[in-house]
Amino acid sequence: MGHLTQRNLNTTRERLRDQVAHHLRAALISGELRPGQVYSAPGLAEDFGISATPVREAMLDLAREGLVEPVRNKGFRVTEVNERDLDQYTEIRTLIEVPMIGRITRSASRQDLEALRPVAEEIVRAARDHDLIGYLDADRQFHLSLLALAGNDRLVETVGDLRKRSRLYGLTALDERDQLLPSAEEHLELLNLMLAGDAEAAEHCMTRHLGHVRSLWAHSTQDHIPAQPSRPLRPATR
Repeated sequence: MGHLTQRNLNTTRERLRDQVAHHLRAALISGELRPGQVYSAPGLAEDFGISATPVREAMLDLAREGLVEPVRNKGFRVTEVNERDLDQYTEIRTLIEVPMIGRITRSASRQDLEALRPVAEEIVRAARDHDLIGYLDADRQFHLSLLALAGNDRLVETVGDLRKRSRLYGLTALDERDQLLPSAEEHLELLNLMLAGDAEAAEHCMTRHLGHVRSLWAHSTQDHIPAQPSRPLRPATR
């Protein structure tokens, strides 16, 4: 039944909590856990074949990220992201990340920038291999590691939070239409411009990349109908 099928989960409590959170994020990305729907920790725990406690703890982690919200005596509702939210997230990211890319281009060492090439290449590989979780993990690592070169931890935290809240619903549909690869390849283009020391071109590339990502969100929210898992996840009883 998709991302919540039987898992080989580590029994260490802290590790188990992290693993459950990872699989729940995967289910959110694929649309297996649906926006606006309420799910109970005991119900999800039954799907995992574990106790409800680590599932509840994992859901609380996701709630702190803005991915779900607690519903008293029922469970957790998957938060919905509307067009206004996406526009605002993109605007904030543009205000922060575009000028920072220019600054980092002028200040970062070639060695530090080159160290990000394997991550940029991993983004492209994941897109080609239709590895959606790998794609998002590598994409997040690339952008946050790049921003970290500016030396402002709070800035990295802020962008990281925005990225979590603006995750792609229906990423599977975009992948099936081969719309992820062009966005993936822009990471290598950006890195090459920064290595060439062209701050202005790097800023333009970053602006285009964020606009590209925003258009993917638009297609995702407007066109995607979540795929039905082989055995539907059971929402909480209302």
